[in-house]
Amino acid sequence: MQITNRAILVTGANRGLGKALVEQALRRGAKRVYAGARQAFVHADQRVTPLILDVTNPAQVQAAAAKIESLDVLVNNAGLSINEDFSDRGVLERHLAVNLLGPYDVTRAVLPLLTRARGAIVNVLSLASLAAVPFSPAYSVSKAAAFSMSQALRALLAGKGVRVHMALPGPIDTDMTRELDIAKASPESAAQAIFDGLEKGEEEIFPDPMSALMAEGWRNGALKALERQMAAYVAASPVKS
Repeated sequence: MQITNRAILVTGANRGLGKALVEQALRRGAKRVYAGARQAFVHADQRVTPLILDVTNPAQVQAAAAKIESLDVLVNNAGLSINEDFSDRGVLERHLAVNLLGPYDVTRAVLPLLTRARGAIVNVLSLASLAAVPFSPAYSVSKAAAFSMSQALRALLAGKGVRVHMALPGPIDTDMTRELDIAKASPESAAQAIFDGLEKGEEEIFPDPMSALMAEGWRNGALKALERQMAAYVAASPVKS
């Protein structure tokens, strides 16, 4: 999957990593970048089509999908992270709404377009998908759930020619990690590495120095082998998705 002359949708596109992903797609020669955000914004490049898109709002999801003429790549980037102590169910529900059900609903809305193009989905997750961050447990739970969803979609959509990738970054220097006094990758470098991984066909993309330490162990590990084994059941007993 090369980005040149492709149509791409990025959610959470008006700041942080989402903004960097939009700019990186343009630099790689994207034909059209649909930039979804909760608030209206403008972009100087005429290849960018801003969309009002709160991923927790079903009406906005459907309205945004209706404005997309064709689509090759969906980047589910919109996310929520609140530091908390896991004592408030409402906070957990907010994280699940944005980080799990949001990507699910956007994916379902544009899946006919992706199927027609035999395109790709990139779900921007986190190393917290693999090991919980104790000061943000609701975020970790939601990202772990989104990780499992991505694995399931990968197996179910393979027969339709739609590939599913997961980006698993460590800390990135955005508003979400502003209070963390740790080394962080820049949004620009992470965006570049995410599209590099997509173009190389990497199922799991580790786009920064911290996450890159996990790459070889994950790709050659028992859990990845188990995922492939589980995916074989879909081929043996296809389930309509």
